Amino acid sequence: MSELSRPVDPAKLIAFQGELGAYSDLACRMSRPEMNTLPCRTFEDAFAAVRDGKAALAMIPIENSVAGRVADIHHLLPESGLHIIGEHYQRINHHLLALPGTKLEDVTEVYSHVHALNQCRDFLKEHAITPVVAVDTAGSAKDIAKSGDTTKAVIASELAGEIYGLASLAADIEDAEHNTTRFVVMSKEAVVPHPKAGKAVTSFIFRVRNVPASLFKALGGFATNGINITKLESYIVDGTFIAAQFYADCEGHPENRDLRLALEELDFFTSNMRILGVYPPHPYRLQQKLEDE
Repeated sequence: MSELSRPVDPAKLIAFQGELGAYSDLACRMSRPEMNTLPCRTFEDAFAAVRDGKAALAMIPIENSVAGRVADIHHLLPESGLHIIGEHYQRINHHLLALPGTKLEDVTEVYSHVHALNQCRDFLKEHAITPVVAVDTAGSAKDIAKSGDTTKAVIASELAGEIYGLASLAADIEDAEHNTTRFVVMSKEAVVPHPKAGKAVTSFIFRVRNVPASLFKALGGFATNGINITKLESYIVDGTFIAAQFYADCEGHPENRDLRLALEELDFFTSNMRILGVYPPHPYRLQQKLEDE
């Protein structure tokens, strides 16, 4: 059996949604360079790969600094059966990729995910290239590589170009220089850092009771205990508009007194409160906080 065909130990695999060369694939390689990546068709498939022992970890996108929240992800995370054990921030550098020998002036159409196309609107307008919405970035690169058509290009990562043998006609074509995606790393078992190990981020979900000022009362303990909530988003569950479920990130470890008291008060005013993970903050998060101060 050759080295290339030898099965990879699941303990050394990290799953992601998408084709090889997707930005999630790139995030896996940047965050866990010692591991091999496992492409999955859907987020549910990536979760299942970890639950079923086919992979040790999953890399899941949460939000993008330009496009906002990844659709449906907050509905999927609580039901995944997995725990958040880390986070990763990936800078998104879009490339215009085409078949080798293609000239920029020859390109009339470009294929990619709708968000990637929207994030490169100025570049496409400047070069009079028609955007065509496709399922994803890396899948588009794979299709263009097979097409043999030098009038078509794709917006994808440099990694996708390397994997599918495409040439980069232009680099960093995104409109916003801050274009960054936040991912969470998930595993079957919780990996909680020691309360005194350093800074920590705690992610949790909760549902407020259908009473006046319930959210205000639920979050009051975070203010009185000096806990910084860095993310708070609501979404509808069970098809009802009566009560909303919330996803939140905050600074601190739940075993430390200040956050423990805040969570106890939160639990009193809410239902279905559940911690999804406790993990060290990514350096990008700490850098952003320094710049804001």
